[in-house]
Amino acid sequence: MNSEQLWETTLSELELQISRANFLTWLKNSRLLEKKDGGEVLIGLANNFAKEWVENKYHKMIFEILKNHDDSVKKIEYTVVGSKISFSEKNFSENKERQPTLPEFKVDPETGLHPRYVLNSFVVGSSNELAYAASLAVVKNVGSKYNPLFIYGGTGLGKTHLIQAIGNEIKKIYKNKVKVKYVHCEKFVNEVVSGIRNKRMEDIKDRYRSIDVLIIDDIQFIGGKERSEEEFFHTFNVLHENNKQIIISSDRPPASLPTLHERLRSRFEGGMAADITYPDFETRMAIIKTKLAEIKGDLPDNICQIIASRVQRNIREIEGILNKILFYGETKRIGLDSKTVEEIIDNTIKRVDKKVTPNQIIGAVANFFEVLPEDISNHSRRKKVIEPRQISIFLLREILGMSYPDIGEKIGKRDHTTAIHSYEKILRETNKNQPLNQKIALIKELIYENQ
Repeated sequence: MNSEQLWETTLSELELQISRANFLTWLKNSRLLEKKDGGEVLIGLANNFAKEWVENKYHKMIFEILKNHDDSVKKIEYTVVGSKISFSEKNFSENKERQPTLPEFKVDPETGLHPRYVLNSFVVGSSNELAYAASLAVVKNVGSKYNPLFIYGGTGLGKTHLIQAIGNEIKKIYKNKVKVKYVHCEKFVNEVVSGIRNKRMEDIKDRYRSIDVLIIDDIQFIGGKERSEEEFFHTFNVLHENNKQIIISSDRPPASLPTLHERLRSRFEGGMAADITYPDFETRMAIIKTKLAEIKGDLPDNICQIIASRVQRNIREIEGILNKILFYGETKRIGLDSKTVEEIIDNTIKRVDKKVTPNQIIGAVANFFEVLPEDISNHSRRKKVIEPRQISIFLLREILGMSYPDIGEKIGKRDHTTAIHSYEKILRETNKNQPLNQKIALIKELIYENQ
């Protein structure tokens, strides 16, 4: 049989041996590009991510099937479809397909700040100009103006970006003279719980009361957690009395935090409260252009306008749809016309309203990595289940917003600290690891396809 027939036969057998979703994702558009007299075979795949995945996951299976149908096959090499590299050039050296890339960033372990969040990349419009102006004032007058600074607004509107950017700007200006600390409220609560359990509350007090600028994100999560609220109240007082800057974010204004003790709510209202509302069309366009510049991506203006017109309430959702459109265009090689972009947006927005269960998420991850759902949930330490387990924890948190204790309970009755570690590990990796981002995007496809 010729090369085309050989590969068609191989694909037919592969389709029977791996899941349908994985076959469509990795192998549907593959080709046998060339077969040399020496038994070397060159397989073309859609992109570098597919190339790496097939090499690591299916190489042995492909080789055995090819060898079974043509015993002259001695070696397989993989390249990207569309590459001009042939057997005679660079010995199958890897073709570097152009992909959007992000600079490598690492969270500062001492401050908790992410260096990608800077004031220069925060897009200012009518929806956030008050919060931005107050932030600049705080940077110039640390501890003496707008203290505390309380920034509130809906999910995905840029609160975390802004408060972290304040911290990074203060750190840059004052260097080691000012001690800055960013912490998510839930992490603060977990530290208090750990301090109580291990009789180390004095360490917690010393750590937080020696800070010059305390930035705490999503303070609404402290409501109803009496011991944590008590500790934060006293920490707040100590810092405020010593003219230390406090910056807080929440999804609602202080007066609308009913589970919060009145004395703490009044402290928040004693400073400057600034809201961030939904961005207007011009601001959304500016955000899209800024994000494209960050990842070195490119989209025509008409496509950007469609995104800005359709996605109006959530900057994070804009980023997600933008990444998805770029991913479709580069990985799935589809034409990015207006109709295609509208369909992508429609499918994504509709999915927000669909009810996803924890079991669906774990099942989709298991299907993607070709392991059993119980492998993810049990206490196996096999290398092949570590990444699926960590991604499952990440998605349970990201998609469903499950608490860390609930995630730990779901994934084999583990301690909540394991869930925190796994979530934060994957979150850090997504800022620099494009293949991991693509895995997560494909797993989300599986989750919603099975709705």
